[in-house]
Amino acid sequence: MHTDKQDLLDIKEASDLASDYLGKKVTTSNITYLIQYGRIHKFGDNGSTQISKSELIDYYDQHRGSKESIWKERLGDDLNWQLSFDNYTEAETTKHVHRLHPYKGKFIPQLVEYFLDNHVDKFKQEVFFQPGDIVLDPFCGSGTTLVQANELGLNAIGIDISYFNSIISNSKITKYNIVEIQTEIKRITKALQLFLQDTFISEFEDKLLSELYKFNLKYFPVPEFKYKVRHKEIDEKTYAYEKEKEFQPIFEKLTNEFNIKIRQDNSSSFLDKWYSQHVRDEIQIVYSEIQKIANQDIKNIISIMLSRTIRSCRATTHSDLATLLEPVFTTYYCHKHGKMCKPLFSIYKWWQTYSQDTAKRLVQFDKLRTETKQICLTGDSRTLDIFDELNIINPEYGKLASKKKIKGIFSSPPYVGLIDYHEQHAYAYDLFGFERKDQLEIGPLYKGQGREAKESYVQGISEVLINCKKYLANDYDVFLVSNDKYNLYPLIAEKSGMKIVNQYKRPVLNRTEKDKTAYSEIIFHIK
Repeated sequence: MHTDKQDLLDIKEASDLASDYLGKKVTTSNITYLIQYGRIHKFGDNGSTQISKSELIDYYDQHRGSKESIWKERLGDDLNWQLSFDNYTEAETTKHVHRLHPYKGKFIPQLVEYFLDNHVDKFKQEVFFQPGDIVLDPFCGSGTTLVQANELGLNAIGIDISYFNSIISNSKITKYNIVEIQTEIKRITKALQLFLQDTFISEFEDKLLSELYKFNLKYFPVPEFKYKVRHKEIDEKTYAYEKEKEFQPIFEKLTNEFNIKIRQDNSSSFLDKWYSQHVRDEIQIVYSEIQKIANQDIKNIISIMLSRTIRSCRATTHSDLATLLEPVFTTYYCHKHGKMCKPLFSIYKWWQTYSQDTAKRLVQFDKLRTETKQICLTGDSRTLDIFDELNIINPEYGKLASKKKIKGIFSSPPYVGLIDYHEQHAYAYDLFGFERKDQLEIGPLYKGQGREAKESYVQGISEVLINCKKYLANDYDVFLVSNDKYNLYPLIAEKSGMKIVNQYKRPVLNRTEKDKTAYSEIIFHIK
């Protein structure tokens, strides 16, 4: 491809141009992404990269079209675009402690803020919660509502059937001595380093990465390869299969040279099936060191660090982290990165990254936290006596809640037949030995989306609302976030003795799943 020199821009110039053209901040990283993934052509060498101004503008003209009008065409004019939060970066939607641990199906904090804070606009015409009020999330998940309630000066109570979910939620809102956490991290990291000294895994990884680098430089040059695939100059599937076979002897030679045992002897549990032998050994070292921690709060937050680490170290491809089809213990062509990649054979890098990241995020949240109370209870929201349980765990908060009552609910109930909430953290249940209560989940994936599953779902959500209503103030407000494609919530509200008074339909952008079709959800306001 040829272009006029006057048409060329460097990365910074392209960032400035795009920001002016689109009317929003476009970073140099955004421009680099377009180059790396073959969206636009690269001119010059690394360090002096340039792109075509006209090609960049053509790209934005083709893809922006008016995102709002395109989505409304697909999902209806009743779409509330203000609730898309498309002006927020990923760093803002995963701010501070919200990214302490992955969790499927969680909503972004800005959505919670919108309904809990004290602003009004043309859609939200009244304030529902005041500072000091108590908000309830009976499907607490990973604790987004609790964290945002704290930021906004609200008290909050969460409930979750999953013990591990409760640990995630409570770990996010607990006040820590950061120095103590960092001391424990250093001690555990040193133990892991000592273990690694007696193995050849570091040398094996370094040599394997070196071989992959040379191979990818020759057969998958960046960004030329992705550009050619995108413009159908290369049949990606056929080419990738050939190169996978070509690299396999190199991989096998290295595993033999360094005497690396790849697979474990059995695959009966999740930890046995989805982790290489060496990764499993390293996990056990860190786990054993965590058991020595006396302070239960610090023990919990460092357990979350380990869980986050081992989730990233499952033997699978980069594009298959969310679905887990079959374990991958050898090098493979990565569709996500457009080159040959490898599974992980050590947790060390991710343990270092996540332990440091967690400490940093806890410090960030500390600067924002308010002197309010939040707690996640473990139990069945259909039957749990909220105030009694609260009195056992935190009598002071129990007394406050009994006196004030709960002003309302903000929650995202499970969807029908979409996620198995215990299974998504099977590695953590295996490692820590927590009791699983899959049979008490409402609307799990394993029950499907048939008639009986829907009837059971309606009954389950209704029972939750009926039980929780006993602890609510007289003039309560309930907000439930759901993609109600089966139109179940009018019946749920009726069975609960409630009424839907408003609905907010929002587009769900930046989804991580492979399905990128236009998707919306409803925030039901129920009284």
